[in-house]
Amino acid sequence: MDATRDRPTPANPLPGITTDVRVREHEDAPLPSGLPNAIGVFDGRAFMYSDGAGDVPPAGMGGLIANDTRLLNRWELLVDGRLSRALRAQATDYYSATFFLTNQGRRGLPSSTLDLRRIRLVGRDGLRERISLRSYAADPVRVELRLRTGVDFADLLEIRANRIRDRSGMVRRDHAADGSRLSFEYRNGGFETRTQVLVDPPADRIDGDDLVWELMLRREERHWFDLQVPLELGPMDLPSVRVRPGTPLNVQDPAQQWDADRAHIRCGSPLLERVLNQSAEDLLALRVRTRIGGQEVILPAAGAPWFLTLFGRDTLITAYQTMGGNPNLARGALTSLARLQGRRCNDFTDEQPGRIPHESREGELTRLGELPYSPYYGTADATQLWLILLSEYWRWTGDDDLVRRLWDEARAALDWIDRYGDRDGDGYVEYATASPHGLGNQCWRDSWDGVQFADGRIPVLPIATCELQGYVFDAKTRLAELAAGPMADPALAARLRDQAERLFERFNRDFWIEERGGYYAIGLDGDKNRIDSLTSNIGHLLWSGIVPPERAPLLGRQLMSSAMFSGWGIRTLSTDDAGYNPIGYHTGTVWPHDTSLIVQGLTQYGLRDEANRLALALLAAADHFDQRLPEVFAGFSRDDGPFPVPYPTPCSPQAWASGAPLQLIGSILGLDARDGQLTVLPQVPAELGTIRIDRLQAFGRRWFIEATGADSRVTPLPE
Repeated sequence: MDATRDRPTPANPLPGITTDVRVREHEDAPLPSGLPNAIGVFDGRAFMYSDGAGDVPPAGMGGLIANDTRLLNRWELLVDGRLSRALRAQATDYYSATFFLTNQGRRGLPSSTLDLRRIRLVGRDGLRERISLRSYAADPVRVELRLRTGVDFADLLEIRANRIRDRSGMVRRDHAADGSRLSFEYRNGGFETRTQVLVDPPADRIDGDDLVWELMLRREERHWFDLQVPLELGPMDLPSVRVRPGTPLNVQDPAQQWDADRAHIRCGSPLLERVLNQSAEDLLALRVRTRIGGQEVILPAAGAPWFLTLFGRDTLITAYQTMGGNPNLARGALTSLARLQGRRCNDFTDEQPGRIPHESREGELTRLGELPYSPYYGTADATQLWLILLSEYWRWTGDDDLVRRLWDEARAALDWIDRYGDRDGDGYVEYATASPHGLGNQCWRDSWDGVQFADGRIPVLPIATCELQGYVFDAKTRLAELAAGPMADPALAARLRDQAERLFERFNRDFWIEERGGYYAIGLDGDKNRIDSLTSNIGHLLWSGIVPPERAPLLGRQLMSSAMFSGWGIRTLSTDDAGYNPIGYHTGTVWPHDTSLIVQGLTQYGLRDEANRLALALLAAADHFDQRLPEVFAGFSRDDGPFPVPYPTPCSPQAWASGAPLQLIGSILGLDARDGQLTVLPQVPAELGTIRIDRLQAFGRRWFIEATGADSRVTPLPE
């Protein structure tokens, strides 16, 4: 084996781009937050990032991006040829922001004489912005208001790689002579897109790509200008923020029905209530809609700004976390991903029959076949997670019909596990990419160094990580239940139970390491060596149920040790390992979704004190991030300072981080749905007081739950 060739190194460079563009390895991806005092607004799969004055300079990371294409890379407002001075700016909702500005001085017009405001929305019908201008000068003044615009039609993945092709020679302009519209069009082979800027009232003139108004301002006379950049919707519809031309921009969120469907949680902790409310709002913001078989489904995108699209692993785990709150997310995830399930072998996209995809994109590089995201299938866990979610959805809803409709896809997923996932017939799912642009690591730790030995060496491919085997065990155990139940196939049920039992025995022999107090290797490398780093993945094994009961307390002690527990959450890698880095993407940081899965795993094995301690720690961390848990934060110890340290470039909001607080509540309550019974076995920490859940969904009806300490009350609500 050529160890150099087979290590999970970054993907190869793209033609025309001098750095690699990777499917998911984004730990070093620059963020639009590099803009001064950056303000971002988004809805569905469109977002707009600007600086604190609302401006987008032409050479930055900001702009308006939708369907993986940047539609505006310049958007600058000038008064008399000078940029405005920002007074205060703030995102007022996930899809809206307000900017208070004033002028810089010039002869005849002192600084801070003009009241200049921008109100911005991003919604289904595109970007809308209202600019208003008022003078407080004693006498009338003449000013020039100029909006500089520009387009580069860059692919989102080029922006992330900071290597953008020059398309200027292929952009066609068709601006309206009356100043009412700017129009830019770009076409390259089978890919075409356009940007229109609609103006009301029209500009007095168009200067190149600039809109220019010549104004005579009388004292306290207000002028306003409405701008719209419509969006052309892709296959996955955007949420709708309805704003009619000429109406005030203080619109209400249109997804009231979606919000009304979710369960509502109240408790004795104001912090927890704020965190849960923020999570609900973020999940609402991240949802996307699509139609499958004539039926609309809703599912969560992975995260803003770079991952406002369908991701297999992220979407499935988020749907699992939020099952009791709203099972419609799970239904949407299951049906959407089933539609995209692999049908053939394709090395370029890592597609294989039965495999659930990793990521779907719509940008130019994907549409023209330069990148493999149409969709890309290089994930070794999404297929198992899809099966786990199908089971969990059925347990909570009793929806036999959906199980029957998706049973062919479920059988194909099982076949992928045994035929393609197990590459060498040793009984374990391994991964290695065949694509020149594929991921080296195809587990959730998908950065190039996310899996390593305790001494820091990078293992050779293919790699079988431990949690993949736990997911297989859980998936087959659950599918045996479905086979015996709604599918009435006892022979298949017996075969799956037998396979799960044999995997249980084999795994606990091959992955267990006695040293360091006892723990599971993160994986086996291509030479079947145990990859001996101590990682948070051992907590996923508790979640999947593949750990013998007698070993669970050992794992609990490992996870709660000072080497793994930062005081805010569980580190991805032990501080005792050579590769530990508290700000390394998967080498010592804390991921809220990771910790939430561990909390549930500890709960399932009866380690309730440890689970509650972790849950409270993660909630305390959320308080330092304005009640919004980010995708990831640094692994520095809580003893080092009174607050958790941000990771440099996280997605925020990020779906499975937003789902984590809901999973924590489920664990604290010991909440489970099985065989038509809703079970609550609470151990509510005193810090949280009484927890009340209203309109929780299970078995096609609504429930009320109240829990204090170890006492609980479960009441079905009138239908």
